[in-house]
Amino acid sequence: MDVRDRVLPEGIPHLVTQLATDVRDVAKAEIGLARAKAGFAVTRYKAAAIRFAVAGVLALAALIALLVGAIFALATLIGPGWATVAVVGVVLAIAGLIALSGKSALSKGAGE
Repeated sequence: MDVRDRVLPEGIPHLVTQLATDVRDVAKAEIGLARAKAGFAVTRYKAAAIRFAVAGVLALAALIALLVGAIFALATLIGPGWATVAVVGVVLAIAGLIALSGKSALSKGAGE
């Protein structure tokens, strides 16, 4: 019996083939793991995004209720029409200032 038969009974070609198969299996397993992690992350972020959307809608509803309340409060002093004009004017002024702030931030970013 030759020494090679005792140490490597199946031969080097078989071992190289087995190594290639093992590498392929490990690569497939790693890809599967990466896909599973990505799927889990997408599911988690999707649930969080839905919660943020619901919170945003509720916050908008609260803001609308606050503005209606402001109109009703002012209506006793200056009448409903002028109260509406005053509240809408203030809200539009605030929106304009925020828009200018956003435009300024974009201009600073473009110059860099």
